[in-house]
Amino acid sequence: MNISFKNIASAAAVAILGTTAAAEELRIGTASLGGAFYPMGQSISNLVNEYAGNDITMVPIVTGGSVQNPNLIATGEVEIAITNNNLAVLATKGVGPYSAAGAIDIGAVAALHPSVLHMVVLADSDIQTFDDLRGKRVAVGPAGGGTLGFVNFLFPLHDMTVDDITPSFVSYSDGFSQLTDGTVDAALALSGFPSGAVMQAAAGNDLRFISFSEGMLDTAIEANGAYVAVEVPADVYDTTDAGMLIGVNNMLVAPNSLDAATVQAVTAAIFDNLDELKAENANARQIDPEMSRNLAIPLHAGAQAYFDAN
Repeated sequence: MNISFKNIASAAAVAILGTTAAAEELRIGTASLGGAFYPMGQSISNLVNEYAGNDITMVPIVTGGSVQNPNLIATGEVEIAITNNNLAVLATKGVGPYSAAGAIDIGAVAALHPSVLHMVVLADSDIQTFDDLRGKRVAVGPAGGGTLGFVNFLFPLHDMTVDDITPSFVSYSDGFSQLTDGTVDAALALSGFPSGAVMQAAAGNDLRFISFSEGMLDTAIEANGAYVAVEVPADVYDTTDAGMLIGVNNMLVAPNSLDAATVQAVTAAIFDNLDELKAENANARQIDPEMSRNLAIPLHAGAQAYFDAN
C-alpha cells in the first residue's frame, strides 16, 4: 500500500479536527528546521485549523526556504508559502532564481516578521568581519534557502565568491551544531529572531556576531532597496554586544488562482487572532498589520477583501 506524507497529514487533520474528508487542505511552504519560517508556518496552521472553518485545514511543510517556496507554488506542491519581499517581486517577474519557471502569478496575503542574516561564530573566534570568512568553513543553510541568496549578494560586494569559502549546505539546526562542534568556523542563517537553531547553540556556548567592515552595511542596503539594517539586541542570544545585521521583510504569498474566499478566511484567521499568534510565536510579535497594506507585490483578492473590511 502506498501511503504518502500528504495522506498521513490529511488523516491526522481529519482525526484531530473532526472535519470531513472533503475539507480543503492547504500546504504552507516554510523552510528548514531550526529557522523561524517552520514554527511560523506551524503557528499559522494552528490558527487556520482552529478559526478558518471546518472546510479548510492547513499543514506546515519543510522546504528549502524562501527562494524555493515560490517555485513550489508554481508547481502546485504547496498552496501557500512564506518568502521575502525581494524574492516575491523576482518571482512575479520571472527573473533571477525564477527565470526557468517564468513569471509566477502570486499575490501577497500578509506581511510577516523580518528575517535577519545571522552571521555567528564562537566568541573566541578570530573571525571578526564578513571579509574574514575568506578561506573558512561556513554553514550557509540549505541550497534552496534564502541564506544562500544573501551570500551570493554579499560576496561580490566584498570581492569574494562562494568559491572563497568551504560551504556546508545543511539545515540551520545542523549548521549551528556544526559550529559548536568545530566542523565549521562560522554559521549563517537568514531567520527571524530569536532563531531556534541559534538559541540551541547559545544554550551551551558563548557566541558572537560577525560584523560588517566600516561602511559595508550601508553599501549593501544602497545596492538593494529591499534590504534593511536590523539590530539584534545582545540579550536575545546572550552575546556581549548587539548585532547590527542585514535583513529583509517577509510575507505570506498564495497563487492568485487560489479561491478568494479561502484566502480571506486564512487572512481572517491570522489577523483576527493576532494576539494568540503573538503569544504562541515570538517572531509574530514583530508583525504589524498595517504593513500588509503596503507590500512589494499586490495583495491577493482574498486578502484585499479582508483588509478592505477591517
